[in-house]
Amino acid sequence: MRDRRDANRRRLRKGLADNGKPAPIEFVKQGSYAMKTMLQHPQNDYDIDDGVYFRKDDLVGSRGAAMSALDARWMVRDALDDGSFNDAPEVRPNCVRVFYAAGFHVDVPVYRRVDTNGSYSYELASGAGWRRSDARDVTAWFDRELNASGQTYLLRRLVRHVKKFARSRSSWSGRILSGFGITVLVVENRHLDVARDDRAVHETMRAIKQRLDWNLVVSHPVTPGDTITSGDSDGKASFLRSKLDEALGWMEPLFEADCTREKALSCWDKVYNTDFFSARYKEERAAAFACRVGIGSAALMALEAPTAAAVVGAGGGRHA
Repeated sequence: MRDRRDANRRRLRKGLADNGKPAPIEFVKQGSYAMKTMLQHPQNDYDIDDGVYFRKDDLVGSRGAAMSALDARWMVRDALDDGSFNDAPEVRPNCVRVFYAAGFHVDVPVYRRVDTNGSYSYELASGAGWRRSDARDVTAWFDRELNASGQTYLLRRLVRHVKKFARSRSSWSGRILSGFGITVLVVENRHLDVARDDRAVHETMRAIKQRLDWNLVVSHPVTPGDTITSGDSDGKASFLRSKLDEALGWMEPLFEADCTREKALSCWDKVYNTDFFSARYKEERAAAFACRVGIGSAALMALEAPTAAAVVGAGGGRHA
């Protein structure tokens, strides 16, 4: 993915130059890649977000007027489309998407830098026009939360665990809250347990579900007045809530007095739609059995050794 991102940057610079368009002033990685909460997906259904930034004064049309947000996205799309893709890059409401045959994609949000007497601000070319935004603010917010938690690695891992649950069924794709929305909810409702990932995941899921019970609106952490969800009856947030409720039901056996390790692992198999945990249990059992057999053989040999020594000592060495 990193190689594709870097190739995209080279392709975009060349395409802009060939088309007589302004050169970008910088590229900024963003999203889960920048926050180090990216997931691998068995069908490669994941992406890298790589923002491209221009000077506002450079983004002008053929008649000298400022480019609209849509014009800027089309400019970037046309520069990226060098004919080498099976599926041409596509203009999306908040980015240009580049598709790859392996299944993943690179999203390229387009920004302009506004210079006000030497003070810079940034605007995203969104579907609603130029909107105040800078991807670095989101990454900085997440870094602050990591530092405030005192458990940087644990919080990152917890975000990945909950995101992985939300991506555990292909039928949920497009129906459940975005990875960014889930990240915000995990940060808001985190339960960090340095000894028990399972307990941390359960308690965080429970807290998120309870939070969504009373409010489905997820506010953007750095853009005042903006939300990640759409309204107080957001379908994707509601879908996440219902699936968390199901998962909490699947985990109920964990709290039964007679819960065995095998039963507990089967609960997590159900939560994550996998056989990973039960397979590990079977491997452990097989290894333990092999160990017992090995110990038994070693003990038998230890018992046989004195007998053999006695035979040799009695003059029966030729027959031993």
